Amino acid sequence: MFMKPLFLLMLLSFGTLGQSEILNNYVQEGLKNSQTLKQQTIQLQKALFALSEAKTLFKPNVNFNTTLSTAAGGRKIEIPVGDLVNPVYTTLNKLTQTNSFPQIQNTSEQLVPKDFYDMRVKTTMPLLNAELKYNQAIKQEQISLQQSEIQVYKRELVKDIKLAYINYLKATEAIKVYENAMKILRESERVNESLIKNGSANPTVLVRTRNEISKINAEVDAARGNQKNAAAYFNFLLNKDFTEKITLDSLGKDGLKTELADGHREELDKIQKGIDINQQILGLNQSYKKFKIGASLDIGSQGRFAQIASADKNFFVPNAFVLLGVSFDLPVYSFGRNQLKIKQSELEISSLNVQMQQVKNQLDLQAELAKNSLSSAKEIYESKASQVSTAERYYRDMMRRYKEGNLNFIELLDAQTQITTAQLQQSISLYDVWTKWVELERAKASFQL
Repeated sequence: MFMKPLFLLMLLSFGTLGQSEILNNYVQEGLKNSQTLKQQTIQLQKALFALSEAKTLFKPNVNFNTTLSTAAGGRKIEIPVGDLVNPVYTTLNKLTQTNSFPQIQNTSEQLVPKDFYDMRVKTTMPLLNAELKYNQAIKQEQISLQQSEIQVYKRELVKDIKLAYINYLKATEAIKVYENAMKILRESERVNESLIKNGSANPTVLVRTRNEISKINAEVDAARGNQKNAAAYFNFLLNKDFTEKITLDSLGKDGLKTELADGHREELDKIQKGIDINQQILGLNQSYKKFKIGASLDIGSQGRFAQIASADKNFFVPNAFVLLGVSFDLPVYSFGRNQLKIKQSELEISSLNVQMQQVKNQLDLQAELAKNSLSSAKEIYESKASQVSTAERYYRDMMRRYKEGNLNFIELLDAQTQITTAQLQQSISLYDVWTKWVELERAKASFQL
């Protein structure tokens, strides 16, 4: 009749919240099915590919380039071959008394070539470049940053799943409390009907009882609505159908004695990785003082198509060429632009160091507040447990006196209301304790991912 067997079952824990096999299975399912977590894992894979890309920058780069061009007009290069050779030819003709050496005309060569091709395989490779080294280091730190981001989200998801599960159990327990209150009212209705038949009670008490039954029915409907909403949100976190059936587990108070160890807060790792990245950026900005050395090798052919048409000429004879080059690059002056970049990086590092200490203090405060809240919730739960026992004893006494005709119905109804309220508050207080326990677990990062 009363809620004592129900709460006795709750107090005999089937396992602590941290050890509940049912809830832990749900947590693992949520971690496996989370769409957001999958997105972040994709971002991690993207960061890994970015690192691989950065490593390839140290290796040779080979390209095949071909340029075909034709032109008309433009500047010309005058070649006075006639002015140079014709006097000589004239003299030879006089000496030989022949015309074996004819006169030739001056010629010109178009500066922009007509029907010209340039075909080459170009290989380039950095020999000394500090920027590439820092770029690779930055990509490596970004991977670690994304890994920390994933861990932080996992912890938040674990907390949300556990809290959603507790809220579902709380809504389910509220339904049981109201159903138990309904049993009490049904018993009161039966007693009143009997008393009315015997002429020991006014028929209005039966009307009042049935009115209270209607109120409880409304409370049950509201509790079931809360249960459906809690189930929908819980299944949403697990990426399942909103109406999926949820397996219930009992959360007793034995688990509340469990001491939570301090874990590692990945939030601090994120800030530290931010500092490390900016350290590398600082080194990158400072590397402008270092010169860069690169090498290149071109193997190709260039010339005119008209020449290739000759029987004794092709792409390789006589147009093939090999070109080897070494480049040196050293900045000289940029109006202080590089020094300003360095100052910005130094200030960003200083800001992150301050943020690190601030967040550390905030996390310590969060853990302390969560610990104090859990302690207060435990005390409230213990007080509510004693109130249930008192309310039940009070109701039994009132019902006995009412049956004997020594109590009016209003006082009995008050006793019924008190027991329902006490049982509901005890149920809520127990799940409030577990809620605070989950918040402390998150604040201490005690859950083993």
